[in-house]
Amino acid sequence: MIDAVIRALGMALAMGWEILWPLILGFTLSAVALARSIFRKGAHFTAAMAFEMASTNLVLELSIIMVALLGWQLTLAEIGGAPLMVVLLVLLFRMFLNPDLLEQAKRQADKGLVGRMEGHAEMDMSVTEGGSLWQRMTSDRGRTAISHYFVMDWAAVWLDIAGGLLIAGALAAWVPNTFRQSFFLTGHPVLATLWGPIVGPLVAVISFVCSVGNIPLAAVLWNGGISFGGVVAFIFADLIVLPILNIYRKYYGLRMTGFLFATFYGAMAIAALIVELIFNGFALVPSERKARVVEASIT
Repeated sequence: MIDAVIRALGMALAMGWEILWPLILGFTLSAVALARSIFRKGAHFTAAMAFEMASTNLVLELSIIMVALLGWQLTLAEIGGAPLMVVLLVLLFRMFLNPDLLEQAKRQADKGLVGRMEGHAEMDMSVTEGGSLWQRMTSDRGRTAISHYFVMDWAAVWLDIAGGLLIAGALAAWVPNTFRQSFFLTGHPVLATLWGPIVGPLVAVISFVCSVGNIPLAAVLWNGGISFGGVVAFIFADLIVLPILNIYRKYYGLRMTGFLFATFYGAMAIAALIVELIFNGFALVPSERKARVVEASIT
């Protein structure tokens, strides 16, 4: 038992090392808190949610880590699928979001209840004077603002990243491939294509992995047999994991949380399925599963 725990922790540590530098290079926004901030300042709720979804799925650090661990095909699928998911989300909001629910969410948001992701989302440290962009970035005020934003980004998501790494390490070390292949219906290609986008977000919700911390686990799932679209849906689903749903409850109320879960889930699953069908049509789905699940070592 002790050896198994040590192996899982070793895998988690190695995965953490693998994604550390892309994280440091790419941290930019804490989108969930920023979305509430711009909603309170007058932005339309649909626009705020579209911003949130795009800001978590079209960021530099995510692409860097996906290329390193999953390969260019899944990276391209995620980059192409994210705008499609945003379009689907907007359509779902226009069809099903009623004024009463929106007003309830606005009243709840105006209460300003504190989650743990606010940090810089409620403060303005922008540097608008002092010359060119480079001059402002390298000024004393610019360096101070950058350092504050950087630290607050880490403060917002480090627990989720650590949780994701521990879960990914445990799954990689303990769960046999035969079980994963059976669960993901690898022996039934058509069913697997339909099942993957449905079950991918559910795995994300249960494992409560969000931010870029879900990429090492996505690599484990891909090598374990989940469909191409299932991986894409799993990566998209970082906005409906349990910690984020709890934040939605504080920000917008329980009814809006249920609405967000249902519409986000639908948009993610449909977008992932469409992406897989397109990639299959162009023969871009990898024939071999060679995602980089790192060994328990640091070099």
